[in-house]
Amino acid sequence: MSSPEGPAQEGTISIHGYGLYWKSFGGSGANGTLLALHGGPGATHDYLLSLGDLAQRGYRVVFYDQLGCGRSELARSLSEYSIDRDVADLEALRTALGLGRVHLFGSSYGGLLAIAYALAHPEGLRTLTSASGLADVPLTAREMQRLKRELPAPLPATLERYEDLGLFQHPEYLAAVQEFYRRHLCRLDPWPPEVRYSLDHLSLPKYGTMNGPNEFTIVGTIKDWDATSRLGEIRIPTLVTAGRYDEVTPVVAESIHRGIVGSEYQLFRESSHLAFWEERELYMDALEAFLVEHP
Repeated sequence: MSSPEGPAQEGTISIHGYGLYWKSFGGSGANGTLLALHGGPGATHDYLLSLGDLAQRGYRVVFYDQLGCGRSELARSLSEYSIDRDVADLEALRTALGLGRVHLFGSSYGGLLAIAYALAHPEGLRTLTSASGLADVPLTAREMQRLKRELPAPLPATLERYEDLGLFQHPEYLAAVQEFYRRHLCRLDPWPPEVRYSLDHLSLPKYGTMNGPNEFTIVGTIKDWDATSRLGEIRIPTLVTAGRYDEVTPVVAESIHRGIVGSEYQLFRESSHLAFWEERELYMDALEAFLVEHP
């Protein structure tokens, strides 16, 4: 499938004293606006650009780089990197760009952010999509540890050895991490350039502060975040998606689906964490069908 057609609009907008970069496709969007939240925390919006396909289906698709990420400004203090700050920035950006009520799409940590936003600002939403998102970080971490143990030998022992030593940048450790990513982050070979760009430009200050040294070592400030008990408060039409081989496993997705009354759930059986690349056309069809059902 092709990249988004037509010129992109882009710019930098001042949000709470920082310049945040944004980009959109699809003009005014006859069918509404989809606002996409990237993960990490600390990635860039680029790995979400396949969602620009929806611009060809009548939607305005808006991306932005969160505080400290990509083309947006770094925070002056690491203490500014938090879920609450990202929620506040999201609401301010939605308002400043005049987006109105949006179809909010959150990938990975972006799914966590979307859930936190829905709990704080439901009035800003038409729908919510959690794409391999998480509402319970401790559950997610336990599931990732299970996936690590299920890697072929000697990878589990290699990971454990260097983690015990705190040597997260050792070449043997990084090679084992990359094998985990090939199985559970993106199973395409090679990775799309947009995905590689986001991983190569990960914001280490934000990622290290909020998450940790890698995807499955969650020791940062989000490590205890759990909104499971509040999911029942979300009354917005919600789609939950996951990949069969996802690092944020289907167990996590199913817990969100159970918690949000009336939510829809779709598992992509040939995908891991990035089903919107790994099964791109099927994913766009499913997402569009959900959005059409809830205009």
